[in-house]
Amino acid sequence: MTLAEQRLWYHLRGKRLNGIKFRRQQTIGGYIVDFVSMECKIIIELDGGQHAEQAAYDNARTEFLNSQGYRVVRFWNNEVLQQTENVLAEILKQCGSACLHPNPPPLETGEGIG
Repeated sequence: MTLAEQRLWYHLRGKRLNGIKFRRQQTIGGYIVDFVSMECKIIIELDGGQHAEQAAYDNARTEFLNSQGYRVVRFWNNEVLQQTENVLAEILKQCGSACLHPNPPPLETGEGIG
């Protein structure tokens, strides 16, 4: 995993983000996604510089995943590393009310990755 993936996984694993279960490196229809909540039908993808060169592939992949009922949300690696709390807030917003749990664990503010 990249440093950005490690940082985000620290906050997503073990239902740490509002009690939502996320999986990492999950295969969906022949594609491996970075993070997915099956419950919320949301896929989180982290992009580095290499994704700029493969826009056509990413678009086709996103279209397929959307056709399977998933919402794909992309963040740049530097966003995760520099604005972690904003990224987590956006993920919660994108998950919407379908994934909000009545008694979620508190949002952790420690970064955990140095």
